[in-house]
Amino acid sequence: MIKKTCWAMAFVLLSPLGVAVAGEPTCRVLAERVGQESGDGPIFLRSYDGASGQGSPDDIALSTVAFTYDNALAAIALVACSHVPEARRIGEALRLAALHDRSGEPGRVRNAYRAGPQPSSPPPNGWWDKRANQWLEDDYQVGTSTGSVAWAALALLTLGQATKEASFTDAAAILAGWAVERTSDRRGAGGFTGGVFGSEATPRPLTWKATEHNVDLEAVFRGLEGAGAPGPWRTQAKVARAFLRAQWEPQEKRFLIGTLPDGVTANYGASGLDANLWPQLLPHPDPEWKNAIAFVERKHGVDGGFSFNHDRGGLWTEGTAQAALTYRVLGQSAKADALFATLAALQSPGGYLWATREDKITTGLAIGPESVTADLYYYRLPHLGATAWAALDAIGWNPLRPEGRNTLTIR
Repeated sequence: MIKKTCWAMAFVLLSPLGVAVAGEPTCRVLAERVGQESGDGPIFLRSYDGASGQGSPDDIALSTVAFTYDNALAAIALVACSHVPEARRIGEALRLAALHDRSGEPGRVRNAYRAGPQPSSPPPNGWWDKRANQWLEDDYQVGTSTGSVAWAALALLTLGQATKEASFTDAAAILAGWAVERTSDRRGAGGFTGGVFGSEATPRPLTWKATEHNVDLEAVFRGLEGAGAPGPWRTQAKVARAFLRAQWEPQEKRFLIGTLPDGVTANYGASGLDANLWPQLLPHPDPEWKNAIAFVERKHGVDGGFSFNHDRGGLWTEGTAQAALTYRVLGQSAKADALFATLAALQSPGGYLWATREDKITTGLAIGPESVTADLYYYRLPHLGATAWAALDAIGWNPLRPEGRNTLTIR
């Protein structure tokens, strides 16, 4: 277990003299979690610890879940932390998932897998229901979000850069190809849709488009182009960028969260923190985009950090770490350091950061197409993804720049 005093020490030492020192607590907990899995084969890390701060969650749907997004972030953070062998184990699991999905469809990765060592065809997460006497899977977990595909590709591109192993970059290209083939959409401003909800037996296309997903894909396409991977990546990056520009709201000086299911009508019903932060991390962002920071400070700011939604219902740890990194990219180190102090106080007994400061926060979003309310929430559980984002901020590593110009100067 990592003592909380390590976090305080890391914050004090956050200076131009030693970025590695600043990231050490989060880097160490990520590396230790990988080390808990014996051998050196492919693994996925469990996304959440239990409500006590240690062990697995009581919720059976979360007790063994390893979300693809969280593991991709962890792999990128481990590379940033100079723990490349540990990152490689997660990256190899992502590579196998990209190549050997049980549907036989290359490039389809599931939103979640079962945590632990992985076979050549990693199985989506599921559990045995004793009362129903059957194996169950969650439709969201077994589905394929465009964002999950993109972040898996970003992790593989980062590992390809770090290891010089072409197999990682090749797998990233397969993932990007799946996204182009399955989610390209010419309605309205074009861009890419949300992916697929549900298993291969009952797939339902997600026809809305998310600003966040198109940011992710632009980063992937530019990363593949930078890596010299064959494919139409420059053209596809322009497609994603055109959608982003269409989501810029010039009157409010912020990004819309995306579209409604018709793929055209702007979604004004919710405001996404990440949708306004991540565009700042892309190569060559439009100069006006930096004005979105004032919007999120005004509409998403809470004591010590930021909320997911503009209802300001509570602090979202992952998003607060994203904001800290964005401040660093924009040269606002004092604001970044203040947020890092908040993150330092959110370490759980097991080492992961709590996903929220409050017991539960809203997002304003729905889990799936059958939801009749905004039923996606974040809960106060220790979270792999939040911990990885905190490590990226502490080190000053931009995960949307896998082509090799990642490390920032922390001043």
